[in-house]
Amino acid sequence: MLRFMIIYLLKRLLGMVPLIIGITLISFIVIQLAPGKPVGLETDLNPKISAEAQEKLRQHYGLDQPLHVQYINWMKNFIKLDFGQSFAPDKRDVLEKISEKLPVTLWMNVIGLCIVFIVAVPLGVASAKYQNSYFDRTTTVIVFTLFAAPSFWIGLLGMMYFGVHLGWLPVSGLSSFGSENWSFGARVLDWAHHLTLPILVGVMGSFAGLSRYMRSSMLEVIRQDYVTTARAKGLSESYVMYKHALKNAILPVVTILGLSIPGLIGGSVIFESLFAIPGMGKLFYDGVMMRDYPLIMGILSIGAVLTLIGNLLADICYALADPRIRHGQKLS
Repeated sequence: MLRFMIIYLLKRLLGMVPLIIGITLISFIVIQLAPGKPVGLETDLNPKISAEAQEKLRQHYGLDQPLHVQYINWMKNFIKLDFGQSFAPDKRDVLEKISEKLPVTLWMNVIGLCIVFIVAVPLGVASAKYQNSYFDRTTTVIVFTLFAAPSFWIGLLGMMYFGVHLGWLPVSGLSSFGSENWSFGARVLDWAHHLTLPILVGVMGSFAGLSRYMRSSMLEVIRQDYVTTARAKGLSESYVMYKHALKNAILPVVTILGLSIPGLIGGSVIFESLFAIPGMGKLFYDGVMMRDYPLIMGILSIGAVLTLIGNLLADICYALADPRIRHGQKLS
């Protein structure tokens, strides 16, 4: 089994290389097609800037070169994990700026994925077990409402109700004023207090979708012959559902969970900006507003790598649970 898993892992890693190249190339082209240029922020509002000065700025940033030359130069630096310097006035290294903000976004997404999995899977199983019951119909209406509602709108409602009206949760920031002087335990509780609302808002869409996938997968599995046989043997319904059916029903859900990672990372831009969380999403938003090309490309590239790693972990879990995946057999 170990040999097959190593071969499977190597194949998946090699397959990630052209994906990274394709993602970065498309992102690079789309950024260049966007209206506005980095030099515009420094020249448009200054009538004294001459055309020669603008051209010197373009040469300084390397924007005077052909697009394919710019991408090749960027890719050479990307291989060395060098994303260059930010176009922002601070001129800091892009990797340094990202490394400061990335842990916040990663922790929020990891916690969010755990909440989604812990809540959505049992809810989907219970909905399948009690199909067409009052519980099933009620949860279906609730989760579809959450799935359809825009996350920023839910975030604003949560800020207004839980933050302003009830005063239970903070509505912005990552920590309270003066918390740097508190004990470690108090600071952790303060972070949890501040992140409760942003994390819940960020996972609502994934939670709603995953619970419906779990319900559909469970309903399909419990109609199989082996589940009917298990019931005919006199096994309890809970034993049949959680011992026999759940293992097979959860396989496609693991894949869906991996595919939901891009949505969580992309959603970070919305709720980090909404709640003023100093994470990678807020940094990305600020970079787009400033036409900071190196920063935008650095964040998109790291986000793409994290997404592919998440999908790879989902595929590994799928392969561990299903031998047909490891041996390259087609599913019937």
